[in-house]
Amino acid sequence: MYKSLIKPVLFRFNPEKAHHLTFGALKTLQKIPFGLSLIKAIGAKTNKQSTELFGINFPNPIGLAAGLDKNAEAIDAFAAMGFGFVEIGTVTPKPQPGNPQPRLFRLKEDEALINRMGFNNDGVQVVKERLKKRKSKVIVGGNIGKNKVTPNEEAVNDYLICFNELFDEVDYFVVNVSSPNTPGLRELQEKKPLSDILNRLMEENQKKPSQKPILLKIAPDLTDAQLDDIIEIIDETKIHGVIATNTTIDRSGLKTDKGEIESIGNGGLSGAPVHQRSTDVIRYLHEKSNGSFPIIGVGGINSAQRAKEKLEAGASMIQLYSGFIYEGPDLIKNISKAL
Repeated sequence: MYKSLIKPVLFRFNPEKAHHLTFGALKTLQKIPFGLSLIKAIGAKTNKQSTELFGINFPNPIGLAAGLDKNAEAIDAFAAMGFGFVEIGTVTPKPQPGNPQPRLFRLKEDEALINRMGFNNDGVQVVKERLKKRKSKVIVGGNIGKNKVTPNEEAVNDYLICFNELFDEVDYFVVNVSSPNTPGLRELQEKKPLSDILNRLMEENQKKPSQKPILLKIAPDLTDAQLDDIIEIIDETKIHGVIATNTTIDRSGLKTDKGEIESIGNGGLSGAPVHQRSTDVIRYLHEKSNGSFPIIGVGGINSAQRAKEKLEAGASMIQLYSGFIYEGPDLIKNISKAL
């Protein structure tokens, strides 16, 4: 139904307009009687594949990646579609509009997207109140970042604010220092600033009556030496795992016309072209660390086969984003059956 009826309509609009139309419909369905039942009826029929990770029991290992439901507006709807967990955000302390439009682009030939959204979100207080009102018991992750105006040397304060505000409302946290769309953010992936942020968050975590898992989301563009640093940092800070990977700034091997790519300009590329590199990063981290920490695999999963490749490379669970936009809820069902 999605690929034959819904997708052709949505793809007539520019991507951001299509996103707002979709979320408008999902939010309406969440509010009306039997709305969630309707979503379940047309959504994925997932198999029960309970996965325990970080001390959390996930009903299935297929999650929605951060970036789609930035503001925690449609968690119940995505749960009804069959996702085993939903990651909201990236959330920052203060609301911010993000970068100027247009900032989201489809590369249909590549089944990919380019975005330079820039952490547009309603701010942690608004998101926190929405999370309190959700009806489903789906596992929720909180992806947190810094405001654009916050200097890197003060970034840790933004992460701590989001961590404390969302602590009672999410099941795990993801530290996002890997988006290419906030100026200077990726500099925080260097060993010292990243260690400082993660150590401070772990210290804050240990003050709580019960701790929440803290994960790190990394870019696919890191070198092997930088990935070695990531392994060392995880060992030293004792954070709970990694999400590999975020979007890439690489544009090699695309089918889309080069002139069109150049006219789009900067942004993070997601979707099918990222699959191999993200899988390689997962395999490298898993093998070099001797599987010492869990990895959630994301990037270019648009089929059951690609999901299996992520898991075979060393991922414990997976997340969908661009593949879900192109394939719809059937992708969840197909992966669930294959696993």
